[in-house]
Amino acid sequence: MTEPPGRRERKKAATRQKIADTALRLFLERGYDAVGIREVAAEADVAVTTLFSHFASKEALVFEQDEDFEQRLARAVTGRAPHEPLIPALRREIHALVRHCTADGAAPIWRMIDESPALRKYEESMRLRHAETLAAAIDADLELSRTATASRTIAKFVIDAYALAREAADPEAAVDEIFPMIEAAWEARRPSVRAWE
Repeated sequence: MTEPPGRRERKKAATRQKIADTALRLFLERGYDAVGIREVAAEADVAVTTLFSHFASKEALVFEQDEDFEQRLARAVTGRAPHEPLIPALRREIHALVRHCTADGAAPIWRMIDESPALRKYEESMRLRHAETLAAAIDADLELSRTATASRTIAKFVIDAYALAREAADPEAAVDEIFPMIEAAWEARRPSVRAWE
């Protein structure tokens, strides 16, 4: 008898979460560089191949919600109400992501990331990928009618806003300070309409 797809997906998600939680606990207890993949797999009671079926690299264990964040950014564009302006939708999503990443208990994780060249490099590549995904979502929305360069620029501004706000003393206030500048840049690239049209 085969398992229903819902149960199988739940089991996969639970295994993935268990691996990520175990890795993070070990990294925070002993230091990121001091813990190997085999140790994480053994502690999580999974095979190394199972670990790698869920996470492509050791760095990915730290950023286990990376894919979810990337999808949420794209959905902020594609899932907004008809004729809803783009920038307020992105601002709401960045506020939500910043709240998540600055919640209680997040500081030691970010300290670990800041202290590890490998994790900083991974985070940078992740941010570039998120910006490209966001730019593609903006560019695909015909209602927005901007150039690919404008879409990529705004996407990079939005991703940088997240990074700057996360590091600020008051992350929420930082988002509110940054987004009017992003909106001004977006509006500056509005296609002009000739007076006689």
